[in-house]
Amino acid sequence: MLAEAADWLRRRSSSAADWPAEPLLGLKGSTRVSVVLPARDEQDTVGGIVAAIRRDLVERTPLVDEIVVIDSRSVDETAAVAAAAGAKVFGQDTILPRLPCLSGKGEALWKSLAVTSGDIVVFVDADLVNFSPSFVTGLLGPLLSCPDVSYVKACYDRPYNGPEASFAGGGRVTELVARPLLNLHWPLLAGIVQPLGGEYAGRRSLLERLPFMTGYGVELGLLLDALEAVGLDGLAQVDLGAREHSHQSTEALAVMAAQILQTAWSRLDRHGLVMPLSSPSPVLTQFHRGASGHEPADRDARVDERPPMIEVPEYALTAGARGRRAGRSHSRD
Repeated sequence: MLAEAADWLRRRSSSAADWPAEPLLGLKGSTRVSVVLPARDEQDTVGGIVAAIRRDLVERTPLVDEIVVIDSRSVDETAAVAAAAGAKVFGQDTILPRLPCLSGKGEALWKSLAVTSGDIVVFVDADLVNFSPSFVTGLLGPLLSCPDVSYVKACYDRPYNGPEASFAGGGRVTELVARPLLNLHWPLLAGIVQPLGGEYAGRRSLLERLPFMTGYGVELGLLLDALEAVGLDGLAQVDLGAREHSHQSTEALAVMAAQILQTAWSRLDRHGLVMPLSSPSPVLTQFHRGASGHEPADRDARVDERPPMIEVPEYALTAGARGRRAGRSHSRD
């Protein structure tokens, strides 16, 4: 590990236990905090997460100002369950309706910036089991206590409830794809324990200046672009303990890996770190055993990219989003 990365790891790492809610409330002042959950067919878990945040961080200690669920075309009762638990729920395709609809988790996260009002936005996945509100307070801690920090990543153990029940590493795609990529091309980020983790928080002033990949590359893209925008010392990470959630098949993880590789390639290309002779193929060929042997199946693993929210034309914004933009412009004058 580079000396700069090791020094960052020592100075900018903390634990959720270091950030209890009551002291953070004293640091909050007039800062507005939004918690966003992107959700697709998560009726079994989203309600419990929303209810826990509302109970502990809205009603008991008023640290969070709004809880927003972006429903990504669920076919189950995700939206109804989230609303009943106390969240504001928006259908992904109803936000910024004048823009073409795209797909993927990053699309939901990007669109959440148009319907939230927080100066700080906390992102939490909606499929977490045994969720604790300390996930939110932990991510808020460095942002509320240190004005130099603009982006905070969570880290945690990830128990795997399968043959490798004792495994508590970074996740399969993290260890096999993301971490080698970061150490190879962005060694300053070698101290990031969970580069693909779905729990992180940032200042709106930064998030609205970053492009969002629409697919599974969103977390890596945001991390790389945040490093470019605010430097290593503008980043921090917080240990949240353990994170339990549902696991995807190896086949599905291959698509995730392909999108992450494309995201990394796009950043290398954008900053002149590669000399491309052709564009990368978005097609992922996988194989299944069939009657005649191994039969190929092509899957579309392309990733799209949304521009920074501050670059979205006024005509495409909702009235509320236009008002928030105008208010922020006035506050800078």
